[in-house]
Amino acid sequence: MATSTDTQGRGQWGSSFGFIMAAAGSAVGLGNIWRFPYITGENGGGAFVFMYIICVVLIGLPLLLNEIALGRKSGKNPVGAIRSTGGNKFWQASGALCILVCFCVLSYYSVIAGWTIGYIFTELVNIPVNFEEFQDTPMYVVPLCFLFLLMTIGIVLGGISGGIEKAAKFLMPVLFLIILFIAGRAVTLPGASEGISYYLSPDFSKINGEVVLAALGQAFFSMSVGWGLMITYGSYLPKNNNVIQSSGWIAGMDSGVALLGGLMIFPALFALLPGKDPAAGPALVFEVLPAVFDAMPGGNFIGALFFLLLLVAALTSSISMLEVPVSYFIDEKKWSRKKATWTIGIAAMALSIPSALSSIEGNFFNEMTVNFFGIIKSGFFDMMDFFFGTLAVVVICLMLALYTGWAQKIEVYANELALGSPIFQGFARKAWIFFIRIICPVVILLVLLNMVGLLGEPGEGG
Repeated sequence: MATSTDTQGRGQWGSSFGFIMAAAGSAVGLGNIWRFPYITGENGGGAFVFMYIICVVLIGLPLLLNEIALGRKSGKNPVGAIRSTGGNKFWQASGALCILVCFCVLSYYSVIAGWTIGYIFTELVNIPVNFEEFQDTPMYVVPLCFLFLLMTIGIVLGGISGGIEKAAKFLMPVLFLIILFIAGRAVTLPGASEGISYYLSPDFSKINGEVVLAALGQAFFSMSVGWGLMITYGSYLPKNNNVIQSSGWIAGMDSGVALLGGLMIFPALFALLPGKDPAAGPALVFEVLPAVFDAMPGGNFIGALFFLLLLVAALTSSISMLEVPVSYFIDEKKWSRKKATWTIGIAAMALSIPSALSSIEGNFFNEMTVNFFGIIKSGFFDMMDFFFGTLAVVVICLMLALYTGWAQKIEVYANELALGSPIFQGFARKAWIFFIRIICPVVILLVLLNMVGLLGEPGEGG
């Protein structure tokens, strides 16, 4: 397939492989490697992994197909996709929310990504770091965050085929090589078998409503559904692309990285730091893992490689988060790619500062508090993550399923998926329609009710 660029400079994927790498890169991020292991640890190990795989196949994959179908059918950004397919202002609001979510999440996600840049250096030269002190030092975290955003801007400036696709084709294989190397080293450590057993042997007695909802939340978080990313990436797809096959690869690579993430962490944790709680929460990666690497032969090099892996995973996601609002301004406002990328990138830098400062005790951004249906969120960073990175994503998934499933003729989108995908007939087609119209909305509604505390204690659904 040749690359094409229209007068708006939208561009198109140069190959199916490029699309799969870029879309899988969008889905594979810190959620797989940073979030998945600690959520697994908090929810009983193997039992959670089992439920997560089921949620990806039955909920994540149908929603992924739904967004790609809407994007390719319209050839537009999330707002334009709904408007051009006949959606009114109410439905277009879900597209606008996609753009807002990507912009807001990019701002605080870049703070975490900046930490990984700092840790690559400290691991390589073997400087012991106190994570609390590190994240409370603006002169470290703010410039590192800006550096990460500049890397993201640089890739998106290159366009679809010349920037995002080219970067993804290089970064994704690098990511897999690093993760396989570290996982291979971890599982061969003396005493690693206990960690492998904890991680991969399901204790089905631990599966309850809370674990199921946590697995669902993680499937939403890691599959990049509900962000408009897949609508935008789908809009650059030629009609002869086999969307079903591509989506299977995307879901498989995304889940594979998450599962390998656990194999990097739990065997090493049990082997080198016996007695350390595997449910150590978000600090698992930045506090516990450097200690694990220090106890490993050649640990400095492996530690630096691990944080390079996190940086690559963050970058493959951040370029898609920036591309969504960029595509909106290119499509709707006729801005050049250069103007849109720099404007949004600099605005994201400005918005990242409150998140970077929110961990500092006594700081205004640290002391902000909100009570949402009994859920107390303190600090600018946590508030942004809850409202934009969690709640809004679930709301968008629900609205998009209702839009294609009920406000539109869903057969139109089933036909779109069948283009270039001859296997999408009969049972597969009927099953997808049933899941988008019935199963996905019901399940998403349950997640939302759980989040606002109407199914017991308030939670985040993961």
